[in-house]
Amino acid sequence: MNLANFETMDAIMLMSIVNMKLRDDFNGDLDKLTNFFDISRQALEKKLADAGFEYLTDVGQFR
Repeated sequence: MNLANFETMDAIMLMSIVNMKLRDDFNGDLDKLTNFFDISRQALEKKLADAGFEYLTDVGQFR
């Protein structure tokens, strides 16, 4: 799944996809994920924060 269009995605679906990618492909490292997909970490975090989700570095996922 390409995250290039994350800004138009449903926030709950986006959170689910990002968490799956973090778990399966990026070892919980949000910087690696955003660099791989060439997207803004700040924009991704804001989109998910606006929906009530926060990135927790200690567990490497959004909750």
